[in-house]
Amino acid sequence: MPKPPIAKKTPTKLLKHDDVRIDNYYWMKLTDAQKEAQIKDAQSKDVFEYLEAENNYFEEKTAHYKKFQEDLFQEMKARIKEDDTSVPFKKNGYYYITRFETGKQYPIYARKKDTLKAPEQILFNVNEMAKEHDYYHLKGLSISTNNNIAAFSVDTISRRQYTIQFKDLETGNLYPEKIKNTTGGITWANDNKTVFYSKQDPITLRSDKIYKHILGTKVSEDQLVYHEKDETFGAYIGKTKSEKYLVIGSYSTLSTEFRILSADTPANKFKVFQQREENLEYSLAHYDTHFYIVTNKDGATNFKLMKTPENQTTKGFWTDVIPHRKEVLLEDISIFKEYLVLEERTNGLNKIRIKRWDGTKDYYLPFEEETYAAGVFSNPEFNTEVIRYSYNSMTTPSSVIDFNMKTKIKEIKKEQVVLGGSFNKNNYESKRIWALARDGKKIPISLVKRKDTPLSAQTPLLLYAYGSYGHTIDAGFSRTRLSLLDRGFVYAIAHVRGSEYLGRQWYEDGKLLHKKNTFTDFIDCAKFLIKEKHTSPKHLYAMGGSAGGLLMGAIINLNPELFNGIISAVPFVDVVTTMLDDSIPLTTGEYDEWGNPNIKNFYDYIKTYSPYDNVKRQAYPNMLVTTGLFDSQVQYWEPAKWVAKLREMKTDNSILLLKTNMDSGHGGASGRFDALKEVARDYAFILDLENKPNNKKKLVNLHIEK
Repeated sequence: MPKPPIAKKTPTKLLKHDDVRIDNYYWMKLTDAQKEAQIKDAQSKDVFEYLEAENNYFEEKTAHYKKFQEDLFQEMKARIKEDDTSVPFKKNGYYYITRFETGKQYPIYARKKDTLKAPEQILFNVNEMAKEHDYYHLKGLSISTNNNIAAFSVDTISRRQYTIQFKDLETGNLYPEKIKNTTGGITWANDNKTVFYSKQDPITLRSDKIYKHILGTKVSEDQLVYHEKDETFGAYIGKTKSEKYLVIGSYSTLSTEFRILSADTPANKFKVFQQREENLEYSLAHYDTHFYIVTNKDGATNFKLMKTPENQTTKGFWTDVIPHRKEVLLEDISIFKEYLVLEERTNGLNKIRIKRWDGTKDYYLPFEEETYAAGVFSNPEFNTEVIRYSYNSMTTPSSVIDFNMKTKIKEIKKEQVVLGGSFNKNNYESKRIWALARDGKKIPISLVKRKDTPLSAQTPLLLYAYGSYGHTIDAGFSRTRLSLLDRGFVYAIAHVRGSEYLGRQWYEDGKLLHKKNTFTDFIDCAKFLIKEKHTSPKHLYAMGGSAGGLLMGAIINLNPELFNGIISAVPFVDVVTTMLDDSIPLTTGEYDEWGNPNIKNFYDYIKTYSPYDNVKRQAYPNMLVTTGLFDSQVQYWEPAKWVAKLREMKTDNSILLLKTNMDSGHGGASGRFDALKEVARDYAFILDLENKPNNKKKLVNLHIEK
């Protein structure tokens, strides 16, 4: 039997608030320069040898089901319509299309002038551009107002540091200038030669500077137009849908501030819209002679819609358009010439409300399923009666729908294709159930299964959650998930506190000094599913990534006996040390989410749940932990240290695996098929556990009948 790697222990004393923590694996932290140089010094050599040893151990321990893992990948790939095309959208006289070709990993971006019958003009074939790279991500595609120049950005490392370039769409030639270390977003002024972009701090990757570049000039001459000096804020640049205003946004978790400038006069200075205030959040849209503002002003916890004249932007002039409603979360708005569209959330479910500006119509789109996901597309056209939105559920593949707001006639423009021949939505069922948390709150759980899968203590169930930053995981469809459902699994999403599933207060109750609610909610959902005979500890699995990986780390310290297996992807698990290190990307901007441990009460609280700090001598479930060497969101050393400490402390013989992608970052692989391979890897891990002889119920036909 292969033996797990044992990392060396080099005690490092970490002192804060007169409290001493001993970190035996602190030595695993490398600088970006050390990572990129790879094995140039003794420390780098030790780190890379350890990561390689863990990767080799992973390969040895999973060798017996490699064939099955490959079968899973091929099965998932076979469901994809490889020669797929997006629904075209029209902007400024052109239809824009994204399409994939059979066997190709990356998209092709194209457009057609005036009509869909016009000849196709290929803007970018990312397959050709990515040939020499293990990782390749093109984003920020932005076309000048005269339609002649495309700005775009590329990341080839997976650290979310993008290089901006420009392409002449008439000649196909690239402009010589390259703008490095940007966030990737590009905003055009209306003169077709001036662009604005945001740059990152090279160490922390905080987006803190907005620059102006004039096409054809040296990048070194670019003008700094705004510097966000508050380390708890980030900055970005955008443009209103009306094309009238350039907008610089400054944001933190609890406060926002905007600056505006006419897009026709990019040489002028931006002016503050409404200066930042603690706990005042707002966002902007422009229509006619007014700005429309989604804000929490005046204690509007779930946000409301206000408006103000263009020349009177400070909050004293704001007036209500849609007042605050205690039971309705206002998530976003879309503005059209004759209609206002509001995206709302009531009792956890998406609602799309359509309202004529003249007040003659005000209604909601009808959605009939018990749990689902719906959302409005970007809809760049302003003068239109048609709104485009998406709809899917845990049993219904995603559809792109055009809805005529005047006639109320809808047209399904595209329905997600599930190939392979075995999928029939009528074979599956989904529902929403409610678990009772220990403090009396009701926690929603969305779940899906095959109709012929019985619920019992022998039923395998995968429970997923995220639960941070107010990010809500909706009950949507997944083609890859079918590989679990068709093998008798139930898949469930726990809508724990820390998301905004039940409104803004649901988020507030799951952060800062209330963060533990996220963890206990998940545990109480697991206990509820076990009590209701939907599964049992021998057949219950849990999965989460990033902040959801922190959730996985917390629950296995608290109640490891509830789970047979855990998948923790790019997990944020060394919370105290990371939040004390303001040189790490995102740290200072996260203080409003987790708390600033430089303040003692936050330090003490975070230390009580930080997964790495709370590993103890006890039995842990089987675990697969994944990370990326170039991850800028959660540095690779967090999961690496965590696994090393778990190996040192755990008292069981359960499986513990660490897989490090040496070429990628937080989002994993960039190609669509490579990403599927990672899903197949994860699913193979839990399916293999479920098929172990010690489980009374073996899955019938692990390789599934074709």
